[in-house]
Amino acid sequence: MRATAITDIGKTRAVNQDYIYASVESIGCLPNLFVVADGMGGHKAGDTASRYTVETLKALIAESEETDALSVISEAVKSVNTLLIKKAGESEDYQGMGTTLVIASIFGNVLRVANVGDSRLYVIDDEITQITRDHSLVEEMVLAGQLSRSEARTHAKKNVITRAIGGEEQVEPEMFSVDLKENSKILMCSDGLTNMLEDDEIMRIVKNSPDIEEAAAVLIDRANANGGKDNISVVIVEL
Repeated sequence: MRATAITDIGKTRAVNQDYIYASVESIGCLPNLFVVADGMGGHKAGDTASRYTVETLKALIAESEETDALSVISEAVKSVNTLLIKKAGESEDYQGMGTTLVIASIFGNVLRVANVGDSRLYVIDDEITQITRDHSLVEEMVLAGQLSRSEARTHAKKNVITRAIGGEEQVEPEMFSVDLKENSKILMCSDGLTNMLEDDEIMRIVKNSPDIEEAAAVLIDRANANGGKDNISVVIVEL
């Protein structure tokens, strides 16, 4: 297994509020760990929220005595939500801070995933499949038949998310389990990528690049070339 991870400030933001992590080594009962968090809040709050969430999540997983992967991930996400809310109370600068979160671990050919918010995980093999479900206002409107997928991409309320770490006292991560193929690649990203590139282009870049490092770099470059309106984070894993 190989992994690469890149985060970029983009073309318009003053601060990078994304925070990412990728390890092919075991942490606690997880054989590997990959995380993308996209922070929100004021100048100090967003980057603090994402960094604190990822670092605390890693510590919680490492310390857990639980042996079931889905339980470890779910409980760690719920605990870090409580801790982030407590952290937000430490300073006026941190009030209202929160972050999206997508976390994954691969057990042989089985992928375990949890997400909160609108950062995404895709599986790319013979096609590109979004595994996570956006917790956002426009996603709810699409599911209700009020918007098409193409309209949702440019909707004025595209960035309104309905679930976040630090958003409410209780948070419920959405959990997924996926059987992987031999040629599967995992792509995790913040919306700074998916708001700038269509899924088909993402797939084309990943499949046509000679290695995952170049694929990640080209994805960042293309997102910036298309405007780079947000921070851009990419984690790619190949089996």
